[in-house]
Amino acid sequence: MDKPNKHIEWKETGSHLLLFTLSFLFLLLLHSCARMGQPDGGWYDETPPKVVGATPADHATNVHRKHIYINFDEFITIDNPTENVVVSPPQLEAPEIKGQGKRISVELMDSLKPNTTYTVDFSNAISDNNEGNPLGNYTYSFSTGDHIDTLEVAGYVLEADNLEPVKGILVGLYSNMEDSAFQKTPMMRVSRTDSRGHFIIRGVAPGSYRIYALKDADGDYRYAQKSEMIAFNHQTITPTFKPDVRQDTTWLDTLHIASITDVHYTHFLPDDICLRAFTGINTDRYFVKAERKEANHFTLFYTYGDADLPKLRGLNFNADNAFVIDPSAKRDTITYWLRDTALINQDTLEVELQHHITDSLGVLRLHTDTLSILSKQPYAKRLKEQKKAYDKWAKEQEKKKKKGEPYDSVMAVKPLEIAITPSSEMDPDQNVSMTSTVPVKDVDIEKMVHLYSQPPGDSLWYREPYEMTRVNALSYLLKASWKPDYQYSLEIDSTAFQSIYGDISGKIKTGLKVRGNDNYASLLVTINGMQGKHVIAQLIDESDKVVKQAFTDNGQAEFYYLKEGKYYLRMIEDTNNNKLWDTGDFGKDIEPEPVYYYPEVIECRAKWDATRSWDPVATPLYRQKPSAITKQKADKQKQVQHRNAERAKKLGIQYIPQP
Repeated sequence: MDKPNKHIEWKETGSHLLLFTLSFLFLLLLHSCARMGQPDGGWYDETPPKVVGATPADHATNVHRKHIYINFDEFITIDNPTENVVVSPPQLEAPEIKGQGKRISVELMDSLKPNTTYTVDFSNAISDNNEGNPLGNYTYSFSTGDHIDTLEVAGYVLEADNLEPVKGILVGLYSNMEDSAFQKTPMMRVSRTDSRGHFIIRGVAPGSYRIYALKDADGDYRYAQKSEMIAFNHQTITPTFKPDVRQDTTWLDTLHIASITDVHYTHFLPDDICLRAFTGINTDRYFVKAERKEANHFTLFYTYGDADLPKLRGLNFNADNAFVIDPSAKRDTITYWLRDTALINQDTLEVELQHHITDSLGVLRLHTDTLSILSKQPYAKRLKEQKKAYDKWAKEQEKKKKKGEPYDSVMAVKPLEIAITPSSEMDPDQNVSMTSTVPVKDVDIEKMVHLYSQPPGDSLWYREPYEMTRVNALSYLLKASWKPDYQYSLEIDSTAFQSIYGDISGKIKTGLKVRGNDNYASLLVTINGMQGKHVIAQLIDESDKVVKQAFTDNGQAEFYYLKEGKYYLRMIEDTNNNKLWDTGDFGKDIEPEPVYYYPEVIECRAKWDATRSWDPVATPLYRQKPSAITKQKADKQKQVQHRNAERAKKLGIQYIPQP
């Protein structure tokens, strides 16, 4: 037998090694090239966790076990189950709910009721452990009887005054149609809203129901505290269902459709319930505190106002004519300015206070309290600061005297400061406010305050009529017919303003320029279906702050002198015509006044007259508020998709989010 050719064997082995080395280098180079175009870290996972099984099984019947395990295809976390997970029927003793790797453990503490469908509503509390992708609106259910209730009702909860989605509020059903049931008994079937304000109540039996929403403060599943946010209406809910078809679209990319598939499903109704949540006015009146931040005044704070102001009797001073009293508009905050300097220098004021306070039965009763009101600026400290200021002034004058420079032999008294707003440019529909830091006496209007106008292109000044009204103890408002493009001069004589302490103002002269019409736009809104109804139409900015408002009862809202920019429109149906939005009152069976949003942005340009026609009820309430001004944003998965979209942009490729 011929011997093997070792030379040939070595060549074959060497060629194999060479081929392997070249292949390895090629794969390494290919892998490096592939990574060059990717941002660090790769793509974020967008897929939420999936349920792969449960014990007992989901929708199981004749269940008598109170310990439940729900299994997932990946590691999960559960966000604050005590607050975010709701069990129906409501549990008197809170269940123990824990995340355990790839499963969730639920242990019910209450005894199981016979022939009852139980649901465990997780809402958006479950998410994967990596990127926090939520498993939205997941509910597990079982029955202790031989059948399971499977009907559902769904909808949205919005804040009544601004249509913001309300996240995390309970929504529950009652078969008892009496209004008192909401206060006396816990909800029967409950759910909790997600980040969109959306809810689904599952496991509902056939029948008729009333529906309520509750921001439950004490965990009793009923309306027991006036401070709790609630929602109610008089609608009767009758759950039904029907077979339906929806179309699921699969995309090849952002422009091309791969397929459109008809999917048959059970459509549960109603699915568009809209509840308007509000917090009622707490009319219980309690004394909160007395505060004396500055020596010359103190303030009393209450939880609610009263037509009768408190009566004060000084225990270590004479309170007769001792104060200038300045209540707030709601009369829940009252400031007492001390007239007498000697009283100001008294660090502690002992007073007997007679005021109306709500008793344990909710009735206002005259109540007497004794208070010690301490100054946070003790007299000794203020005296020390005054001496320090005087010594500094005296040294400066002494230096001037030694240098032969003019000096003051008496320390000048600072004039009373009066703030003028606005101080330069203004809109034609503005007015001028004059505010002091301390209460002022009445002004001799005709002799001391003067307003002059100068038309455009004119060199002469003309006396301008005005109206001056007192706002409160510290402020005045000056109203005039402000003309576009006019210059104005507001001139106030010295000593015009005098404080209750004898301080006087110096001479004041302020120039005001009214902007011309070319700087403004106007907007006319026709509100359909509101003729004969009292309406407050409000233009708001991107922060949901009111810029201008108009009151109308003919369905025409007019806005003038609008600065160029983007606006949004809100409407209040002012049912009691008090020029304010009013919240609801469950005890009086009063729902909050309706609020609507125009669903699009309104762009106004200078020198343009814009018009809009609006039917406030054409769009469902939960779709009205534009997303640009909605503060309650979508869930976590939207954040993950945003990050992936940014990565795709860097790579220069199209991004298709996961459904």
